[in-house]
Amino acid sequence: MGELWYSSAPTLEPKTAKSVIHPFVVRGYNGLTINPYQGCQHRCAYCYATYEWSPEFYDRIYAKSNADRILEKELAAWKRGEIEPVMVCSATDPYQPAEIRYGLTRKCILVLQKYGVPYYVFTKSSIIDRDLQLHGNYRHNCFIVWSITTCSEKTRRVIEPGTAPASKIFQTIKKFSDVGVCCGVNIDPIIPLITESEIPDIVNCCRQAGVSNVFGSVLRLRTDIWDRMKMAFSALGLDVEEQYRKIYSIKEPLDAKYVSASKDYQEKIASELKSAIQQADMEFGFPKHISTKEIDKSVNGQISLLSYV
Repeated sequence: MGELWYSSAPTLEPKTAKSVIHPFVVRGYNGLTINPYQGCQHRCAYCYATYEWSPEFYDRIYAKSNADRILEKELAAWKRGEIEPVMVCSATDPYQPAEIRYGLTRKCILVLQKYGVPYYVFTKSSIIDRDLQLHGNYRHNCFIVWSITTCSEKTRRVIEPGTAPASKIFQTIKKFSDVGVCCGVNIDPIIPLITESEIPDIVNCCRQAGVSNVFGSVLRLRTDIWDRMKMAFSALGLDVEEQYRKIYSIKEPLDAKYVSASKDYQEKIASELKSAIQQADMEFGFPKHISTKEIDKSVNGQISLLSYV
């Protein structure tokens, strides 16, 4: 396969954070996010969180060792009565292998639950099943979303080598749905000419696992993502570069921050996805129970859950 973007194991390193909860804006959605970790061990070729501002993203994972304590202070000092749902996480996976060592995501979830904060977790991991009871006890105020890109082991090992196999993730999802947790799957990115044909199979697996909500979107390209994807094409033995140049109207070097697939292609994929979801009797998009809630300030001054968990 040669030297790709994952030629060595990452280094784990603790660091302290000055703040944890931040505003988050993506595609017109405004909300809040926390990221107990910086960097990610999943090494996905299509990762949007990498770029020149984070050259060590795959190779050095920083654990914000005081994340839970800072989050507690920030929520205790929250000036508004209401709080928007918090995304855990927006720029990395909260249940990547580093969580086994540091447990920071669990600690932050305990703080969010203490203050009655609604949250949704985005992950590609099966490690989250360690916190099955934790999320299950808060099932009316949380939403767990797994990102599924492919059910093909050959494809997964190349484009997202640090992730768990889809079969294992769906087994984990079933555990959560069985205890009443609202579960979602984000088929993102849908990779042209590689994973687009898997939409029906992925949706069917979602239905069997008890998923209630499914959504997804087509891969966007950026200079670094395009470079990694070309290496992935080669590793998979695919000759699709010219077809990508047509789908994305690519003119190198890429001069835009992001390059999207043609409108016709995106509409075709969106139609196929929504149709498959509808036929499987699931909902496209987020559930209605995850919304702005009144923050519970009555817990201020009480002993933190963290002191006896």
